[in-house]
Amino acid sequence: MQTDYILPKKASLKKIKINEITFPAPDLKLSDNSKSLTISKWFMDWIDSALAEGKISANDLLPAKNEFAYFLGVSSGTIQNSLRYIEDLGYVESKQRIGTLIKDRNQQGANMRKLTSKREIAIAEIKKFIFNNKLKEGQMLPSSRTLSALIGCSANTTRLALEYLCSVGILRHNIKKSKENGWEVLSLDFRENGVSEHISQETLVDKVGNDLKIYIDNNLKVGDKLPPHSELSKLLKVSIKTIHDSLKKLIEDGVLLARRGRYGTTVIKLPKEVYNNAEKPETSIFAPAKDTAFYYYEKTQNAIKSMIAEHYEIGSKLPSIMELSKAMDLSPNTIRKAFHNLAKEGYLVFSRGRYGGTFVVDIPQSGEETFKWLAVNPQYAKMYDN
Repeated sequence: MQTDYILPKKASLKKIKINEITFPAPDLKLSDNSKSLTISKWFMDWIDSALAEGKISANDLLPAKNEFAYFLGVSSGTIQNSLRYIEDLGYVESKQRIGTLIKDRNQQGANMRKLTSKREIAIAEIKKFIFNNKLKEGQMLPSSRTLSALIGCSANTTRLALEYLCSVGILRHNIKKSKENGWEVLSLDFRENGVSEHISQETLVDKVGNDLKIYIDNNLKVGDKLPPHSELSKLLKVSIKTIHDSLKKLIEDGVLLARRGRYGTTVIKLPKEVYNNAEKPETSIFAPAKDTAFYYYEKTQNAIKSMIAEHYEIGSKLPSIMELSKAMDLSPNTIRKAFHNLAKEGYLVFSRGRYGGTFVVDIPQSGEETFKWLAVNPQYAKMYDN
C-alpha cells in the first residue's frame, strides 16, 4: 500500500491574499502566446521569485481563481487552464474542496491522492498517436481539433496537452497566432520511457478501493470488523466520503457486510478469494450481500401483503410505520421501503395532512411464492437442480 500521501486540513493552511502579490502582471497584448500560456509563465516566474524571497512557502493556498481572473483581467476559465498547465510542471497541486497549493519542486515530499487528470490522459494519447503513426522528428501533427477527435478528448484538453508537450521539448509550436495548427514533432526521446504506457481512467474511489482490498487481505480475517471511516480516512489520506463510496463497492461485491449501530462493517470474504475466483460464483452457497438484502425486503413486503389480504379492505388505513415497526420487530426504514415498493406495485397510496396516512387501494393475493427469501446463491442451487 502506498503511504506517501498527505491529507491537508484547509483550516490549517496559510492562504495567500491577492493584494500581497506585487510581482508585475503580464502584458497580454504584447505576448505572441495564448493568454493561458502567457499567464502560466507569469505564474511560474512569480512562484519561483516569491519562494526565493520567502514571501510564500510550500503548501500555501493560492487565492481563488475568480480573484486571479479579476486581478489579471481574464476569465476564470483562462486561469483554470493556466493552473492546469503549471500543475503538470510541478509548481502547484490542486485538491477538491481544498484548493490549489504551492509546491516546492526542490523538495521531495508527499503528494495528495487525487484523480488521474484528463490532461494526463490526453498527453499519453498524443504520445501513442505519434508512435502508432510512426511520425518522425520534423513532421507535423494534425490540428488540435482534428487530434482531439482522434484521441477522444475535448479540444481544450488536447490543446493544454499539446502545450505541455511543447514545454518539455517533445513538440514545437511553429504558428504563434494559431491555437489549432503548427504542432511539430521535435523529439522522440519519450519512446525510451515507454510510449505504450496506459494511464488508467479509474476514479479516485476505484484507487482507494484497491488499497482497501490490500489492507483487508494484509490485516484482517473473515469475521473481523473494519476500522471506523474516520480512521481509514487518516490511513489512506482521503476524505471520509471517498472511504464511504469505496466501501460501497466492496459491499456490493460481497467482501463486506454493513450493519447499523455498534455492529459496523464486517469482513465476510477476503478480497483475494473473491476477485481471484470471480469466474466461479457457484463455489459459494451464499448469495451476494446485495441480493440477500433484497430477499429480506421482499420477505417483509410479502408479510405486509398477507396482513392486508387477511385483515384489511380497499380504502382501509394501515397502521403507522412506527406501529408496524414495533409489531413486526423491524426497523422503521425497512417498513418504509416495503411501503414504497408496495405503492409502486399499486397496492398502497400515501396521503398527507391531518387525515393522511397509508391507504389500501388494491388487495394483494396471499400465498405468493416465498422461495426467494432464501439467501442462497442461485448458481449453487443449479448444481442440485436435476
